[in-house]
Amino acid sequence: MADALPTTDLFTHLHIDLNSFFASVEQQLHPEYRGRPTAVVGGPIADTATLIAASYECKAVGVKTGTKVGEARTKIPEIILVNGNHSVYAEYSHKISAAVERVCPVAHTPSIDEMVCELMGRERQPPAARKIALAIKQAIKEDVGETLNCSIGMAPNRYLAKIASDMQKPDGLIGLLPSQLPRAIAHLELRDLPGVGARTEERLNAKGIRTMPELLALDRNGMHTLWDSVWGDRLYHWLRGHDTGDDGAPVASDLQKSLGHSHVLGPEHRSQDGAWAVAHKLLHKAAMRLRMEHFHAASMALTIKYSLTREQAQAVSSRGGYSEDEGPAVSPARARVKKHSSGITQTGWGMEARFRHSNDTLTLLEVLRGLWAQRPNGAEHQKPFFVGVTLRNLLNDEDVPQRLFAEPGHRTELSATMDKLNLKYGHTTLHFAGMLPARESAPTRIAFTQIPVRYGVDYM
Repeated sequence: MADALPTTDLFTHLHIDLNSFFASVEQQLHPEYRGRPTAVVGGPIADTATLIAASYECKAVGVKTGTKVGEARTKIPEIILVNGNHSVYAEYSHKISAAVERVCPVAHTPSIDEMVCELMGRERQPPAARKIALAIKQAIKEDVGETLNCSIGMAPNRYLAKIASDMQKPDGLIGLLPSQLPRAIAHLELRDLPGVGARTEERLNAKGIRTMPELLALDRNGMHTLWDSVWGDRLYHWLRGHDTGDDGAPVASDLQKSLGHSHVLGPEHRSQDGAWAVAHKLLHKAAMRLRMEHFHAASMALTIKYSLTREQAQAVSSRGGYSEDEGPAVSPARARVKKHSSGITQTGWGMEARFRHSNDTLTLLEVLRGLWAQRPNGAEHQKPFFVGVTLRNLLNDEDVPQRLFAEPGHRTELSATMDKLNLKYGHTTLHFAGMLPARESAPTRIAFTQIPVRYGVDYM
């Protein structure tokens, strides 16, 4: 991999980042919200809930994603709060992708509100790339809605295009030419780099790197040593506009590794029976997705989080997570006392079970029942408020070894019949009785890192 700087100023990638996407969709749907501070909440609207999106009218006074509803109301008494609608945002994401495709093919979709276009031939010339970017902005407004603004970054690799898209918001258009690098990004903060979060920044600070100029002053060997991995080598080249062959994209996996759902329980389900019903529904959704995506799973993980009183939190911390009457029911790493984003003081428990590759709901439900029976029952494990069910060790259907004998009770046929009805009428139309108390609970969550897939009449 050569260290020489590129000799031609070309843009190879456009990164399209929708501005305040969920809030902008709400303002498109409701003209009366336009020009007014609008924020989206992922669940029930309460002072302890967290905003998952905020319009630029909110951001202008310091209310942004992650702000608590109570704090937002204090800063903006007239704020419009909306309960997010996953299916609507998924529909708009698909509409926007189609609008972009009308101008330039979408090569990657990193998240529900981001798209990447890879430029070819003469499209890479800066004037042509800028013309394409402006045409994309116009296509989105014409085909989807006037409130849907986007910021577009143009750069010689995908990593830099992502950085450029964040440099001017809202409705920005920034290009980072190879001849301007790396000085064009020297003014940024370390946290502005994709992949550098709070913990990574702390590690860099501990190694003497606190500013972007200090990072950019390192040679390739210094970057490798700093990260202690090939990531440092890649980053060295990406920040200088080099093409490393992967364009800053995550390393692709040949096979999806897991599939699952989780849910913060509503007050009416914060009991053992309520949590079980929700866990049952999460499995019902995951099993249906497993079949729709043509996978079989060979392991299942169950995670439960419990709310604690102050006294219970002190007791759990002093015992290192051990329950006096149960011994080490969970590992200390899982039993730490933490603060949930809702403000709830919590402890957690989790267990994983392995089994023969399966994808029928009844078999998976039996595994879930076995895991559920192993959950701890100490005083600090009586108020569940979060449940997660994850199916792992996935295999494509065609790779699953055939069984000598058919499964008992024609379970595959039963699941196929359930799927046929649920695809036509909604995924909770036909289900096992255990999830009945939670039938309307645990709706499909708003997705940030993936584009939701529509199965029949529902997004999941």
